[in-house]
Amino acid sequence: MEAEAAKLIGAGIAMSGMIGAGIGVGNIFGNFVSGALRNPSAAASQVGNLFVGAALAEALGILAFVMGILIWIS
Repeated sequence: MEAEAAKLIGAGIAMSGMIGAGIGVGNIFGNFVSGALRNPSAAASQVGNLFVGAALAEALGILAFVMGILIWIS
């Protein structure tokens, strides 16, 4: 395998972490809605945790994107 092909495959694998971030954010919001419908009085106190979890999942997706771009460019 040529080095250029291996580099492109590695970049693609690194960028596939964005798929995991999308799945993670979907799980976070889906579980929040499910929990909020079961106990609406506790939902307001958990909104902060919701956004922190979503931000961390999105940060991992952005990190995977940046790593893929850096591998592809180098």
